Amino acid sequence: MNVSRLIPTITLAGAVTLGLTALTACSASDAADHKNGDKLDVVASFYPMQYLAEQIGGKHVSVTTLTKPGVEPHDLELSPRQIGGLSDADYVLYLKGIQPAVDDAIKQSGVKNVVDASKLTKLEEHGTEAGDDHDHAGSDEHGHEHHGDETGADPHIWLDPVKYAEVAEGVGKSLEKADPDHAADYRRNTEALVGKIDALNTAYETGLKSTATRTFITTHSAFGYLAERYGLTQEGIAGVDPEAEPSPARINEIHAIAKKNKVTTVFFETLASDRTAKTLARDTGLRTDVLDPLEGITDKSKGDDYIEVMRSNLAALQKALGAK
Repeated sequence: MNVSRLIPTITLAGAVTLGLTALTACSASDAADHKNGDKLDVVASFYPMQYLAEQIGGKHVSVTTLTKPGVEPHDLELSPRQIGGLSDADYVLYLKGIQPAVDDAIKQSGVKNVVDASKLTKLEEHGTEAGDDHDHAGSDEHGHEHHGDETGADPHIWLDPVKYAEVAEGVGKSLEKADPDHAADYRRNTEALVGKIDALNTAYETGLKSTATRTFITTHSAFGYLAERYGLTQEGIAGVDPEAEPSPARINEIHAIAKKNKVTTVFFETLASDRTAKTLARDTGLRTDVLDPLEGITDKSKGDDYIEVMRSNLAALQKALGAK
């Protein structure tokens, strides 16, 4: 037996074995880092955040949402399993101030990559009750800016395409940092999404430029940012909470506003009761229609995603306001 010929062979076999062991260890490490294969495990609080995560993350993320379709986000209660699952996420995207249960659970989750969308743009206060300042565009006294952790600020930033685009850009940058290996793809996806949202903004600017009236009535005061952006006045029957009951004084005021401003339509939404809107419409001889706050997509939604439903909202506003 020639021993000198065996030594290189054994050395080579050992090197291959060590290499395979190292490769297996790396694979195990990767699996530990990303529980969905090589995808980033993303948890979104509700639909507007889910849409951003899916559009920007693309094939590199696995997105779950805490708010199931058809559930009113403001009243969400998390199950113990959902709360526990937050701790296992690689990345959490939420909007502070709209879902108290989510805010509390995230504080305790210990997740490294947590993004609060309210920090990615400016929040404002929008008055909704009798005697308060309402959402008139271009007036300094109506658009007070706030950071995301201040109370009283309106959280419905996704209904303003310009603000939503700002949030999208911030989400894209945060995903690049959380998963730098796919940063180039996140950047491209962000640019594509912002392009679509910018086109939506242009459609609103053009479509609402000339109308017979600038005032619209809605049961849920979710459209303050949209109203301010396009020079409209939102008159909410109730407040930012869609389940809040309006006061008798507010109902009387809405009657007077409708008559004075030649309002044609009372808007309601898909995820909350339409009883108040229909009662007011019947008493004033107005029509009813849907203006979707896009807090969730269901079979009743007039579109399959954010862009489609926002364009449906534009069409409804154009009809109600008498766009020319």
